[in-house]
Amino acid sequence: MNKAKFFYFILILSSNLFFLPAHSDPMFEMGKDVFLNKANCATCHTLAEAGSNSQIGPNLNQIKPNMMRVMSVVKNGIGIMPPLEGLLSDQEIEAVAHYVSIAASQ
Repeated sequence: MNKAKFFYFILILSSNLFFLPAHSDPMFEMGKDVFLNKANCATCHTLAEAGSNSQIGPNLNQIKPNMMRVMSVVKNGIGIMPPLEGLLSDQEIEAVAHYVSIAASQ
């Protein structure tokens, strides 16, 4: 390959990195769907990334829970929050914990 072709190849390759949409994290997207829809967490919790602003449960942006903490609370409940184990699959619980732990730390 001559230098001109190599230069254009590199130019095209690098421009694709800037202009093509990034692939999303499927677990993050599933967790967001669980948060907003299936578990309806947004009814009680504030989470800026989800656009929720409720004051019933803790503000997740302030407490910035890690994934294990979210999984434990979602499975077992805490305070007035009921346990969701059995209503959500293990995969949904893991996904919503993944989503909240990332979204709250942004």
